[in-house]
Amino acid sequence: MEREREVVIAVGSAQFSHSYRNPFTAGERIEMIAAALKEEGLWDRVIVASVPDTDGKHSLWVQLVVSLCPRFKRVYTNEPLTRLLFEEAGFEVVAIPFFKREVFEGTKIRSLMAKGGDWRSYVPSAVAKVIDDIHGSERVSHLFQIEEKSKNIQKMK
Repeated sequence: MEREREVVIAVGSAQFSHSYRNPFTAGERIEMIAAALKEEGLWDRVIVASVPDTDGKHSLWVQLVVSLCPRFKRVYTNEPLTRLLFEEAGFEVVAIPFFKREVFEGTKIRSLMAKGGDWRSYVPSAVAKVIDDIHGSERVSHLFQIEEKSKNIQKMK
């Protein structure tokens, strides 16, 4: 946030929830973002928007983001397809420096939740409180069990 006066955070895949990969609703994710940014004193510099996927219709996605977010000049991303799509649409695209990516990685944190590990040490305390309030760790654990059963059934076929 040192580079920009104000930042728009687009919460992607907004239509997905209650799967092991996307266990939280867009509203819950926004609540976590807000809690973390409030804790850091940055909330007044952020606008959060939720953006659904376009089911693989990549040519439509940039326009959807533009229509659902306040105006923006620059896109920060490390995702190669997002970079390509926004560059083709004429936006300046900047890579985000990773901060201890091997430590703060969603898949690892979900795995710790699913297996009863110490996930709290990998998220801001304000985010842990939101997750606790919505029983998110229990949800992730149940979703993991459902996914594992589904994988086992697929193997048996």
